[in-house]
Amino acid sequence: MVTGPNTHGASCVRRIRAQADSLKWSLPQTAVAIHECCSVSRLRAHRLVRGLTLGQAAETLRGLEGSRVTSLSAAAEQLRQWETKVRSPKTPAIAMLCQLYDSDPYELGLMPVQEGTMLPVAKPAGTVTIKPGRQGSDHFTDLIDATRRSVDRSLGAGSISMGQLDLLEERVLLDRTEYVHRPPVSMLEQLLYDLKEVEAFSQERQPASVQVKLAELTTVLATLIADSLMKLGDLHRSRTWYSTARHASDESGNRDLQARVRAQAAMLPYYYGPLESAVSLARDARIMTRSKPSPTAVFAAVAEARALAQQGNRAGADERVREAQVLFDRLPADANEDAFAFPRRRFLLYLSGVFTAMGRTSQARRVQEEALALYPSHTGIDPALLHLEAALCLAHDRSATEACQLASTTYMRVPEAHRTPILGARARRVIDQLPGANASTPAAKDLRELLELPAALT
Repeated sequence: MVTGPNTHGASCVRRIRAQADSLKWSLPQTAVAIHECCSVSRLRAHRLVRGLTLGQAAETLRGLEGSRVTSLSAAAEQLRQWETKVRSPKTPAIAMLCQLYDSDPYELGLMPVQEGTMLPVAKPAGTVTIKPGRQGSDHFTDLIDATRRSVDRSLGAGSISMGQLDLLEERVLLDRTEYVHRPPVSMLEQLLYDLKEVEAFSQERQPASVQVKLAELTTVLATLIADSLMKLGDLHRSRTWYSTARHASDESGNRDLQARVRAQAAMLPYYYGPLESAVSLARDARIMTRSKPSPTAVFAAVAEARALAQQGNRAGADERVREAQVLFDRLPADANEDAFAFPRRRFLLYLSGVFTAMGRTSQARRVQEEALALYPSHTGIDPALLHLEAALCLAHDRSATEACQLASTTYMRVPEAHRTPILGARARRVIDQLPGANASTPAAKDLRELLELPAALT
């Protein structure tokens, strides 16, 4: 605990912040020190640790609230009363304060610590509402954000038996296997709870070998969480979780895992833009693998090829395809049902994307048919993505009605739990690719209307 002088003013706060800088404390750790030393509320300590005046914090809070408070002075007075506990903020205000300080309500002293209790945090505009099976959607999205913040703080921070570590690895391996076929919402909830357990062991300093293993497990789980959120169309949270996964992979020092996270993160800008980021991330991953044969090396090369093809860079895409093919041919056969494997059917899925983007529809159809024959009956959305690639080929070949009908049929056949925004985005791309006035045909209108229906009605 930090001790201080009898007079606790701005100088005391400056001294604690300087000490925190020298000891590389996190903002939450520094806020606790100010709270304990200066006898101020945790809420005020979080403002002081950031060097904000009452007016500056109130002005930012007014922006988050949409200026519902009529004046800055009124907002500042309201915040002062919350900080001195004259009044207690209501739930919407607590959510705004959590967003203001990027903290959870327990760190801010606004709720007693109680395991399993979560508050809604304001959602960025444009995100989807996630509806898990066991908890309310607001509570669940707060769990997503709170878990990520907590993991980020714990990565740099130990006692676990080898038996416990083995059990954790078994659970993460099961997650990797189930992720291939389970719907993203139910999978996301399981991943979050498993990650909380891994994080609990990471909060204390462990032997170096154990820290490395925990960082690797954190990387895997954070990557799958990011991918789940991408499927659900929650792009902001997906980006933040990919950042956490990259942080964890760097902590692990595992070069293959570092490359894998970057290759996987390239999927977000590939589907939602900008394509330049997809190319850059995949290229970084490919360079990190040093062209040594591995599933990650193949994944990185063919992911870069797909993004380059989408950009219109045919020569670059062809070069990456040749490299990926050479690497893949040197790998042993791999039919694993594992989200981190890269079996032939996945390789063919990416080749389909390359050939479709370049308008080589005959090549695309061949790899689509071969890939579809390799997928088991119990699987995720990959077969649907292949059928949508086939619809894009029909659009390229000016078979507009057939393209839209195939996209509609594919979309409707996917079980509702798997019918996530990423599928809708790919189906809309079929309409975007229709030449001339074909986007106004009855089949195109039917597809557009289908994609605009609420999920419960499709």
